[in-house]
Amino acid sequence: MEARAIQRTVRQSARKMRLVIDQIRGQAVPQAYAILRFSKKLAAKQIRKVLKSAVANAEQRALRENTALDVDQLRVKYAVVNEGPTLKRFTPAAMGRATPIKKRTSHVEIHVEGETESRAPKAPAKAAGAKAEVAAKGKRPKAAKKKKAAAGKTKKKAGR
Repeated sequence: MEARAIQRTVRQSARKMRLVIDQIRGQAVPQAYAILRFSKKLAAKQIRKVLKSAVANAEQRALRENTALDVDQLRVKYAVVNEGPTLKRFTPAAMGRATPIKKRTSHVEIHVEGETESRAPKAPAKAAGAKAEVAAKGKRPKAAKKKKAAAGKTKKKAGR
């Protein structure tokens, strides 16, 4: 089970946000919440909102697919902060000049992943195993033919 959440045009530079997102990448969701809650960085507040949204999206997806989901088993699989559009402003400077001010924005994207158990009744293991064997037998000769064909092509090229 995988779910994601994206927040676009957060009014903070990507460089500052990356300091916080690097701390939660790969962590379990409860531990990531704890890191964000006690972080002194202002970026942690925005990232916490995105993480909360990703977890809620995972719960909704589990409900739609009729699977059991334990939020405590979720992990932050992918967390990245990219640069967004820059707002360009100017402020007056000495001798009639203007100096530029770049108000940077960023995009935050977080993917969470966890193990799920289906609530639907399961098919008998015997029938599923037989189908898998038939599918595997049907695929092997094709793969062998492709390998033989590829080997024949390389031999022809080597003879030139």
